[in-house]
Formats: sequence, structure tokens, C-alpha cells
Amino acid sequence: MITLSEKLSISRQAIVLGISRGRVYYQPRPVSDADLKLMHRIDKLHMGFPFAGSRMF
Repeated sequence: MITLSEKLSISRQAIVLGISRGRVYYQPRPVSDADLKLMHRIDKLHMGFPFAGSRMF
């Protein structure tokens, strides 16, 4: 785990852990209601036609 109080710099800690520095500072954004609605609609279609590919319709 990366901590600010360590003797190692954040860059060095990231290298030791094998992750990028960008990943250390990444803050995920919440999913919007519109995106959630679209994802549920896609899931519903997929569950109704699991054999259908992207070019089916």
C-alpha cells in the first residue's frame, strides 16, 4: 500500500509495487444515472438473446 509518510517517495513505492504513478492518484468517478440505465438495458437485451452478436440486428 502506498503511504505518504513512508521514507520512500511515492514514485519509488509505485515502482516497488509494480504500478504506475497515475494509478496512485486515480480517483474513480461515479457512474451517471443515464449510463446505469443504458447498462441495464444492454444487460436485459443480452439476457434475452445471449446467442446474438453485435451484428445480429
